[in-house]
Amino acid sequence: MRKLVYGLLAFVFMLTLGFSANAKVTFVTIGTGGVTGVYYPAGGAISKMVNAKFKQYHIKMTVESTGGSVYNINAVLSGDLDFGICQSDRQYEAWYGLAEWKKKGPQKNLRSVFTLHPESITLVASVNSGIKSVYDLKGKRVNLGNPGSGQLQNSKDILKAFGISLKDIKPEYVKAVEAPGLLQDGRIDAFFYTVGHPNGNIKEATSGRIKVRIVPITGKPVEKLLKEHPYYAKAEIPVKKFYPMAANEKPVIWTVGVKATVVTSKNEPDNVVYAITKEVFDHLDTFKKLHPAFSILTKKNMLEGLTAPIHPGALKYYKESGLIKYIPKNLIK
Repeated sequence: MRKLVYGLLAFVFMLTLGFSANAKVTFVTIGTGGVTGVYYPAGGAISKMVNAKFKQYHIKMTVESTGGSVYNINAVLSGDLDFGICQSDRQYEAWYGLAEWKKKGPQKNLRSVFTLHPESITLVASVNSGIKSVYDLKGKRVNLGNPGSGQLQNSKDILKAFGISLKDIKPEYVKAVEAPGLLQDGRIDAFFYTVGHPNGNIKEATSGRIKVRIVPITGKPVEKLLKEHPYYAKAEIPVKKFYPMAANEKPVIWTVGVKATVVTSKNEPDNVVYAITKEVFDHLDTFKKLHPAFSILTKKNMLEGLTAPIHPGALKYYKESGLIKYIPKNLIK
């Protein structure tokens, strides 16, 4: 069904551009996340750069707003999406057959392309709730994230690290886009959101009638978490710079985070993956200007935090550009 729809779209698109019926147009879709998160603009930025070179590659890339990391990985593996953006921890779990993939086993058809911005596990709480640390979540109404999202597992990991079970809190499982409204309506006390900063949802949460603070996630439990899970790393959030309405007194708080990664299937054509990789890396300065979260990107750190082997199409570009020296040997197959 998907191929039929793409075929019809390709035909209409070729007619619009004056292409002959024999011209080949490759339609690809990248799965992202909610429209207010960073995944969606990230997918839009990649698509914009690739589509600008349509005459060279004959690739038309579209962006799809999805439920997040788990959905994107599964959709890529099933062929419903060509590319997906997911958290580095979810890529790790899929590759090794952990968490949601425990019953299915290791997802060995998954392939890495590159990484994007760091994503901080962000805990937002109303001032009236009295929540100033993760320990204070006990007995509170806390949104952990929707099923199929990467942040749900992150929330559970943080709670577990601090010795808090789901029975100790009143959990909610709604999408991140709904959480700020629930917080401002007084229907929840806090919510977790794994995201790059600045973020529209966090801005919404900190700008309402109810005063909120962004809660630090630090201490010995975090040190233990970092040792147990190699895909996590310490991260800082410049609260006063990005969220001046937040009730935080300190300009920066510390937490932990993961990285956003772009993945595909081993079945994706090499030429398509090559084109997308080349356009982003060859025009990285332009790409970095498309969202504040991309400002710290370098060609080197965009090859960190990957678990699945590099797709041959991307690997071809990394060999040509000399970037292969930054890729761990176990990712080259």
